Amino acid sequence: MIDDAHPLGGDIRLRPTTMADAASRAEALTRSRAYMRPWEPVRPDSFYTEEGQRERLAGLLADRRAGRSMPWVLSDAEDRVVGGFDLNAIVFGACHSAVLGYWVDVDYAGRGLATAAVRRICELARDELRLHRIEACTVLSNTASQRVLAKCGFEEFGVAPRYMHIDGEWRDHRLFQRILHDGPMTGAED
Repeated sequence: MIDDAHPLGGDIRLRPTTMADAASRAEALTRSRAYMRPWEPVRPDSFYTEEGQRERLAGLLADRRAGRSMPWVLSDAEDRVVGGFDLNAIVFGACHSAVLGYWVDVDYAGRGLATAAVRRICELARDELRLHRIEACTVLSNTASQRVLAKCGFEEFGVAPRYMHIDGEWRDHRLFQRILHDGPMTGAED
């Protein structure tokens, strides 16, 4: 099921990303660049090109094959990318945890898609990956993303001063977590 497409409502679905998404990702990120600027690192212009996204996807997909990442996209009826969702830093051992990051195309923001996708990803992380915990963080001013996380059962557990270099400055971030289960560990325990 983790490799399946998951309908989220209307013609939008959550599915694993592929290298074929490079051009469509570049278009969506370019279209949304100004909208996402307050919450994103400063990126070179090359990041917003098909080649830049090919490089980005090559890294994400290599991490996926190594079990360190699970990248998904939101896609529309024509299979165009309209958002990206990643579980990164997946670790097992005593933690069984991951870090969630996501973005939604400016033309699709405010429709509940992030909430639907994060809920589904939490289910997949719990049921398929057998993760115990997911962490996420937001810039202090990103109240829309904070609402998404709260609706999906994440709880704030702290503030990290100057946590990430976002929009040209070191920014404080709110830290969130969701405990997915407290059952016994299964899977990769080392």
